[in-house]
This record gives sequence, structure tokens and C-alpha cells, in this order.
Amino acid sequence: MIKKKYPFSVERGDPLPGGATALDRGINFAVFSRHAESVTLVIQIKDPGQASPSHYELELDPAVNHTGDIWHIFLVTEEREICYGFRVDGPTDIEKRGVIYDRKQILLDPLSHALSGRNWGERFEGGNIPLCHLIKHDFDWQNDRPLKTPMVDSIIYELHVRGFTRDASSKVKHPGTYLGIVEKIPYLKELGVTAVELMPVTEWDENDNVFHDPLTGKPLKNYWGYNPVSFFALKSGYASQPDHHVNEFKTMVLSLHQAGIEVILDMVYNHTGEGNYQGHTSSFRGLDNPIFYLLDQHTREYLNYSGCGNTFNCNHPVVREIILNSLRYWVMEMHVDGFRFDLASILGRDRQGHVLANPPMIEMIAQDPILRDTKIIAEAWDAAGLYQVGSFSTDVRWAEWNGRFRDDIRAFMAGHSNSIANLATRIAGSSDLYLSSSRTPCNSVNFITSHDGFTLHDLVSFDQKHNFRNGEEDRDGDNHNISWNSGVEGKTEDAVIQDFRLRRMRSMALILILSQGVPMLTAGDEFGRSQNGNNNCWCQDNQTSWLDWDLAQTNKGLLRFFKKCLNLRKTHQIFRRHDFFSSQDNTNGSFQEKDITWQSLQPEQEDWSEDCHTLAFLLRGKGKERQRDDDFFIMLNGHRREDAPFTIPPPPGGRRLWKQIIDTARVTPCDFPPPSRVTKKKGGDTILVKSMAAVVLQSAPIS
Repeated sequence: MIKKKYPFSVERGDPLPGGATALDRGINFAVFSRHAESVTLVIQIKDPGQASPSHYELELDPAVNHTGDIWHIFLVTEEREICYGFRVDGPTDIEKRGVIYDRKQILLDPLSHALSGRNWGERFEGGNIPLCHLIKHDFDWQNDRPLKTPMVDSIIYELHVRGFTRDASSKVKHPGTYLGIVEKIPYLKELGVTAVELMPVTEWDENDNVFHDPLTGKPLKNYWGYNPVSFFALKSGYASQPDHHVNEFKTMVLSLHQAGIEVILDMVYNHTGEGNYQGHTSSFRGLDNPIFYLLDQHTREYLNYSGCGNTFNCNHPVVREIILNSLRYWVMEMHVDGFRFDLASILGRDRQGHVLANPPMIEMIAQDPILRDTKIIAEAWDAAGLYQVGSFSTDVRWAEWNGRFRDDIRAFMAGHSNSIANLATRIAGSSDLYLSSSRTPCNSVNFITSHDGFTLHDLVSFDQKHNFRNGEEDRDGDNHNISWNSGVEGKTEDAVIQDFRLRRMRSMALILILSQGVPMLTAGDEFGRSQNGNNNCWCQDNQTSWLDWDLAQTNKGLLRFFKKCLNLRKTHQIFRRHDFFSSQDNTNGSFQEKDITWQSLQPEQEDWSEDCHTLAFLLRGKGKERQRDDDFFIMLNGHRREDAPFTIPPPPGGRRLWKQIIDTARVTPCDFPPPSRVTKKKGGDTILVKSMAAVVLQSAPIS
């Protein structure tokens, strides 16, 4: 029952700051709603000795508790163990105004820092009971400071918090949690990554999936989490103790920082989990539907540029402020180092869905003074076909997931024709995308795989997606995978094909890691994890998506190769340029050799023809002998079945010999042999590079 007598006194309150703010005398509550006619604060307070909390509802007076579009109230109380939410009432007129109110729903405060803790899979009660919590940020950060790893030195590792350690093979004490990641820090350090990019960690309802596994009949989960109900509240189901999820997350961030590893969050501001009018209202729609979402000007139906039922109205001033405050919160209070923005092109659409020339939201994120030290990475496209890779923003702070790198490397390594010129451009840092706007290779986040699509293993094992278990009759997921199964679809016991697949994986890893730009790896690719051909595992909360850590031993040779390549990149600045290669340098009037020289099979003979499948390039480590980097000559053979004879040029700079340090066609440890087993080559020698293989030579210093 609603209690009439309150264990607190009530005052008018202040419209700012928004959300719930604990002060010395009590708590101030403030919430935005422009079109509401009444707002009621609903709170629950735990009574000592009582089995259930006391429930109170305080209707706000529009003449007193209302300033502009903000409804506010102040409770004079020492109590801090409070759950709260809002009932909002007003007209429902979808066809003309797009407003829809329902007083029966108890809405989330969109600015709340925490919701009631719940274990993974437990029912989400958003809209039914007050869930917002007032929390005290009292974590001991031990003088933690941002690492500020330069983009040029960054190596990003994308992972799913739950899937990373949920499988029993992870052998951690807290599987599927933030603390599980802490237990894997020694592995991450040994691998050599500088940042983890976490798939969504803001609260969502993992039970909102309507599909069932067609084989078992069991309901499927919303496993990935790209369906937020909050941009502030952390996912409590990823904590070993859900009521302590904020401090567990902070413990993870602090531990990663102490290990020299940054934390980047995958943030979803393009839509919310409320879906369309048939979806479950938990917050934004019930507060002010036409403010928070893009609606058709005539029908008031949701504009769906996200592919998820609604599109967040990112360039409305009120919404912009919420997004910026959210980002600042994650930086200031949670100490994260950067953000990847899901379907970021939606940040550039106006209130009618038109693409803006100079989107204020995108500019404000880049120029915000609190965010100046953070990494900002755009997924520069949306679900409506807008593709802005290379043109998302001219601001040098914005990096981009380079989807063209992914597609062009895949095409070459699947034996496609007309792929050599694009391959060279991607290896050199994608100057066609970033040079004209005075950006650098560091604006390109290079990847071949991500959470969305095939794993690296499946990329060389499947021609077609196999998503039947998702319950959508294999209609979901991208049909354009640019993959090749190496001769047999799916699993095979053929040792020759298995070795060939490993060769192709090693070759793609080498191209990714040694290309100019910022490499991003997908968790588990380094030891050959498979999703059995499923390229859209958003709903697979099971072994299909969870990392099988036993593969780190089964495929220890592949894991070793990744580690060696990452160490090579870190050791040699030549793979981490701040600028693009120049066609030639002219220093003090004297002509110098080119930074990079391309060839096909013969030195100084380029072949950019449609039917060419071979590419080699010489990287010159210019400078005086004691200051210069080594030179590297890298040969790539994209033929599906033919080996290719490359004639190697002489080492530049007076060096006499090459060391053959990598051959992806060889099995471990000969693929990346120890120094005692490295063979020497000289200019004019011919090296036979196997099909789908790569060979790397390193110049030997003058002794």
C-alpha cells in the first residue's frame, strides 16, 4: 500500500543537476519531460526488520515543482538506501503529436547511475517497480590516472565481458564477470595488447529476445547487449555480486590500468531497447517520446535507421546533453580511456533523419574539454545504408573502424581478382580515406574480424553463414562475408585443409598487425575459436559464443604466432608511422629513396592488373646506422593454389643480407623461427612463397 505519512519532509527542489543528487540535508530529484501534465516520484525505502520495503508516491505540483521542462523535488532525509522511479502522465496522441503516456508505468531515471542489482538472466522489472538506486562513489582509485597510450602505439582487443571467461575452460574463480577479466590480465599482457574494447556494459534486458532455438525450443537471450535501457547504469549481471557491480567494474579498470592496458567502451547511443510502439517502455518513450526519438513528420511512426525499431534523436539539444554527460561520467567516475560508437553515423542525422554537413553532436564529442584525452572511434555507418568510412568527420580526433580494410584484406586472402591495388592502399594506411583531410594512418582502426560476422577461423572455413540456431530461419546476419572455406564447408578431418586454413589465418594476422594504422583483434581469433559458421551470434549465450580456452593449448602454435607478430610491431617503429608514406623525400635538396617500394614478382616491376594475385613491398628504415630502424621486405601470395617465385631486391642502406624471419606456410616454430634458425638471403635470390602465404625478410645490420 502507498503510505500517507512520510518519514521525511518535502521541499520544492532544484531543476539542476538532473537525476538524483545526495546532499547534506537530503536528496534532490530532477527529471526532464516537456509534454507531461503530471509527474509522480515513486520511492521505496528499506525498513529495518521489515520483509518488504515501504512504498511512497509523491505527486509533484506543476506550479511548484516545475521549472521549464524539468520536474523536481527535494526530500529532507538522512536515508540513502532508496530505490526510485517516476510515474509520468499526459496525453496519448501518436498520430498527431507522437506523445504516449501511461501513468501505470514506473519509469527509469535516464540519468541514474545504477539500477537494482540482478544476476544474469533474472527478470528485468523496468516499468513495473522503482529500480533506480542512489549510490555512493567511494572507490579507492589509488591515484589511478589515464594511461594516454598514443593511438599509433595502440593494439585493441575486442571482447564480450561474459563470453570472455564464461566457459569452464577459462578456469577463473568468477566466470563471465568483470573480475573474470581481471584474472585474465596476465594472458592479455603476454599477448601484447594495449587496450580492451568491451562490448556494451550499460544495462539492458537480456530477456527481450522473442526468438527460440529451433532445435531445443529454448528461448534465446539478447547476449550482445546492443539494446540499452540506460547510458549510465552499469550491467549488474556481469558482476560476481550484482549489488556491488560498480566497484567490481572499477576494480577491473584499475587492475587493467596497473597492467598498462586501457579500457574502451562500446557505447550504443543510436537507439534504445524500447523498440517501436509495440516494444516495452522503460524510460525515454514514457518521459517524452517526440523529444528522444526520430519520428516521421506525418505518421509519427519511428524512423528506423538503427535496424532495431527506433532511432535516438541525437542532435536534439536535450539529447546531446544526456549523451555528453554520459560520456563524461564514464571518464570522470569510471576512469575509462575511450569509446567506440556503435552505428555512429546516426550521430550525424538531424531530427528528420537527414544527414547533416557539420553534425553538432559529433563536433561536441570531439571538442568536449573533459573528453580531450579519450580515444573516440566511430563505426562510421548505420543500418539504413549510410556509409561514411573516410568521411565521418574531418576532426583528427575521430578514428574509424575501417570497414574497407576488412573487406579488401578478405578479398585478397580469398583469391578475388582486382584486389592488389586496394590491398596496397590498406597496408599503407588508407591514404585514400584520410590523407585529403589532413588525418593520418592512426585514424584507421584496422580489423579483419569483429564481434559482428565470422571469426577468423570461420572466415577460412565457411563460404556461407550458418545461423539456423538463431531462430530466424537463417535470414539474419550479413550475406556478404567475402570468405572462402579453403575447399570444404565447415569442419573437416583433412589434415591438408586444416594446415591450409592455419596458413591463411597466419597470413591475415600478419597483414593486420604489420599494416599502418591501429590493429584491432577479436578475442579468441588468436587461438582459432569458431562459432560453427554463425556470423550473427547476438543471441547465442552458450558455447557458440563463449571462448573455449582449451584452444589456446590445442592451437598454441597460432597463439605463439600472434604474440610474435605483435611483439615485432611493438619493437619496430616502421610499422607504427605517424604519417603516410611519401612517394619520395627531398631533404636539403638531395634525393632520398622512397619510404616504401612496391613490386610484384620482380624488383621495380609493379603489377596492378586485375588478374594479379601477388604483392611485395620494401619498407626502408631510414636514418643513420645507429638511429635507423631495420628494413623489411614482405611478400604476399593471394593465389588459391599456385605458389609464387619472388625475386628479392638487395637490402638498402649498404646492408648486405636479409634474414628470413617469417613464413606463414611453415608450421610452428618454423613459421616464426628463433634467431638461431633464421636463414640468410641476399639480393637477387628467389623465394618461393606458397599459395595464401606471406614471407617477411628483415635486413641484417652491418657488423
